[in-house]
Amino acid sequence: MATPVVTKTAWKLQEIVAHASNVSSLVLGKASGRLLATGGDDCRVNLWSINKPNCIMSLTGHTSPVESVRLNTPEELIVAGSQSGSIRVWDLEAAKILRTLMGHKANICSLDFHPYGEFVASGSQDTNIKLWDIRRKGCVFRYRGHSQAVRCLRFSPDGKWLASAADDHTVKLWDLTAGKMMSEFPGHTGPVNVVEFHPNEYLLASGSSDRTIRFWDLEKFQVVSCIEGEPGPVRSVLFNPDGCCLYSGCQDSLRVYGWEPERCFDVVLVNWGKVADLAICNDQLIGVAFSQSSVSSYVVDLTRVTRTGTVAPDPMQDSRPPAQQLPHPSAPLRRIYERPSATGSEPQRVKQNSESERRSPSSEDDRDERESRAEIQNAEDYSEIFQPKNSISRTPPRRSEPFPAPPEDDMATAKEAAKPSPATDVQFPVPKLEVLSRPPVVTSTPAPKAESPIIPATRNEPIGLKASDFLPAVKIPQQAELVDEDAMSQIRKGHDTMCVVLTSRHKNLDTVRAVWTTGDIKTSVDSAVAINDLSVVVDLLNIVNQKASLWKLDLCTTVLPQIEKLLQSKYESYVQTGCTSLKLILQRFLPLITDILAAPPTVGVDISREERLHKCRVCYKQLRSISGLVKSKSGLSGRHGSAFRELHLLMASLD
Repeated sequence: MATPVVTKTAWKLQEIVAHASNVSSLVLGKASGRLLATGGDDCRVNLWSINKPNCIMSLTGHTSPVESVRLNTPEELIVAGSQSGSIRVWDLEAAKILRTLMGHKANICSLDFHPYGEFVASGSQDTNIKLWDIRRKGCVFRYRGHSQAVRCLRFSPDGKWLASAADDHTVKLWDLTAGKMMSEFPGHTGPVNVVEFHPNEYLLASGSSDRTIRFWDLEKFQVVSCIEGEPGPVRSVLFNPDGCCLYSGCQDSLRVYGWEPERCFDVVLVNWGKVADLAICNDQLIGVAFSQSSVSSYVVDLTRVTRTGTVAPDPMQDSRPPAQQLPHPSAPLRRIYERPSATGSEPQRVKQNSESERRSPSSEDDRDERESRAEIQNAEDYSEIFQPKNSISRTPPRRSEPFPAPPEDDMATAKEAAKPSPATDVQFPVPKLEVLSRPPVVTSTPAPKAESPIIPATRNEPIGLKASDFLPAVKIPQQAELVDEDAMSQIRKGHDTMCVVLTSRHKNLDTVRAVWTTGDIKTSVDSAVAINDLSVVVDLLNIVNQKASLWKLDLCTTVLPQIEKLLQSKYESYVQTGCTSLKLILQRFLPLITDILAAPPTVGVDISREERLHKCRVCYKQLRSISGLVKSKSGLSGRHGSAFRELHLLMASLD
């Protein structure tokens, strides 16, 4: 019988450009493991469906970078805290702002939803923790005790306690019903980045920048065990749903731990860098990491990860079938959380203090509506996820299909799999290592003409040249003899033509340079365009792109038509230059253009304003023309696709 294909234990799922500027925070929906929310320096909150390239919804309203985001358990509400200290809550099903909460005096560093009630906890750089009632739009209680920024907040599964982790090296446990601190857990020697409650038992885990994970008994209020020697600061931890183990997202690896006694069950190499959040769905662990404006998602197949028992090295671990997990080792059982039977009863017991505010809907709600918008970028995905036809089926589906694992990148395994079976003498199919043509991308724009493949900017061999072209044709290989004269004549073929082309290009660049030395940038660009040679335009734009202050509005009117040509070029270097120039124009001039076009007409004659208005209209028309091209190419993969998706986000206001 044929050898089955060996699949990977961990793999990269996708990479997206999530924001027009740097990503500052993100969170995964824990219920589905399929919904991703990102906050960026562009003051937006964007929602994505894992393994889909397009943004579902973009939420606006914040006026400073979004520092923290959190989804509630049913994934119906999202809360985001900004650098200015403001907090906004959106209703995802209604696609509108629900509440704006003000009160913190510094960055919002952490947020969490109450598991059963409409309450939100927020931790700030101002060292305060606040509990908010979303329905009444007010602060229910303020908890003081930390001396530095509060980095993580988590409600207990029964909703009675709140755990907080801070830069002051401590973890604190707060009693919501009594409105006071229950206990403080010292011991870490560095800032504590994350805390997580055990799903069943009275147990709490905390991870710190001192590279340790500590487990705390919430009945005796003492440390159970301490795991040391993490490869880097601990930023994300997650208990298995049945509570048998703890997953720690380390630098480029996933580690699986037990705590009584402390031990490491397994280590899985995952090249995710600094993972920011974890979720579990369909026996797969989803991890997300961000760098600048990009967000990457990764998958680990938990059926191939050791989660209980004694770890023993097994060289055949990657090729064995999924093993049955051993039962949980005997350990002293703790008290189990008592979850309320009615979701509406528990929140009523939260103690309120003098800071509580009971505000009815007023003009402030109308102001929130005006200042905040929910821009639905992908109506089809939005309807499927947030507005399902069947009200019982909430979204994304609880029983969604697991992500398929790619085959293992092991050439030896591939060769063994390719060998014919002795019994059947049938060869196992192995994909050939060759470049396959990309399937057509379905868009709403008319199908463009077939484009030639992109020629990479860096390559090890010349394009379109073969050694056989420079040698004389030989009919009988046995009688082939290399003659120096024939070989040289073949090598020189086309040499004169190439010299003419390079000489002409050098002359054109000299012409442009002569105008450039006069200091008139606009005229030098006009002369380059008049030459009608894109290579000269690319050389000139590469210089202008290095200094953003050289860009003026009248320069944009000349360059934009050339950028449209560059984006359609088959040369990678041309496309890169076009993308860079277009990004600079969008960042510097698009807000100005839209503001001038939206301004009401003035009384009297203002010639300079009329000229500026005319330039803005020309640029706007050209940008609208380019936006269709950018949208059609945003579905590409690789570096080109990322660049076009980033441009598509920047041009969203043109639609």
